[in-house]
Formats: sequence, C-alpha cells, structure tokens
Amino acid sequence: MKKIALALVAIAAFSSCDVKRKDRIADDSNIDSTKRANAMNNPTAVQLIDSAYDFGVVTEGEKVEYSYRFINIGKTPLLVFEATSTCGCTVPEKPQRPIPPGDTSFIRVVFNSQGKGGKILKDITVIANTAPSFPVLKLTGEVKSK
Repeated sequence: MKKIALALVAIAAFSSCDVKRKDRIADDSNIDSTKRANAMNNPTAVQLIDSAYDFGVVTEGEKVEYSYRFINIGKTPLLVFEATSTCGCTVPEKPQRPIPPGDTSFIRVVFNSQGKGGKILKDITVIANTAPSFPVLKLTGEVKSK
C-alpha cells in the first residue's frame, strides 16, 4: 500500500510540474512568420545587465520571482520570440513588444518550489533576433523541506 501511495505521489509531482508550464508558456502568435523571418535577417545585439540570479534558500512551496534586465545595444528593434525553461516549475515571461535600440527591457521568471528540494539550477533559454544568440539565463538556489 505504501509503495502504491509513493508511486502516485511521484507521478502527481512530475505531471503537475508540466501542467503548470503548459498553461503559462508565452504565446508568440502575435508575431507572424514573415515578420519573424525579416527580424532574423536584421539581427541586433543585446547586453545583459542580469544573467544569473541566486535566490538563496527558500522553503518548499514558496515562489521566487526575478526579472533579468537587458539592453538592446543594436541598431534595429529587438524582438523576443520565445523564452523557455528546463522545467515547468520555472515560467519565463517575455516582452510582448519590440525593444527599440538603446532601450532596456526584462524577462520575468517565476520559480515555484512546490515539490522541489535541494540545490536548484534552472536555465532560461531566450530566442530573439540577436547576433550572437541571446545568452542563457541562470537561476540557482536551494529549497528546504517544510
């Protein structure tokens, strides 16, 4: 009986992490494929102000929010097409509008520590019209059991 209960808890933990991600993934449907192709042919450059964040120690169940700042240092508008994470427990939100040259913007990330424990290392991948590619953002910390 204990093995069955443990198996059900494990299945629920793994599937709930993915479900939360699916309902919060940023939608890039407002940028049509022609606009995306044109943007990729006219790349811009990005400078990160924040590339990594260590949230320290949190108790399981707490949510951590952080905004990674960046500047468009190129000569054309910067378009962020996607922002994804290595797990559904970490949800990035991308800017919805083009970032003009010289302007600062951010990628907001929410990490839900429910069902997590120990050391945490999450990568946030950003797809944009940048050359070179948008650097991978890092989120680290530790989750203590309740």
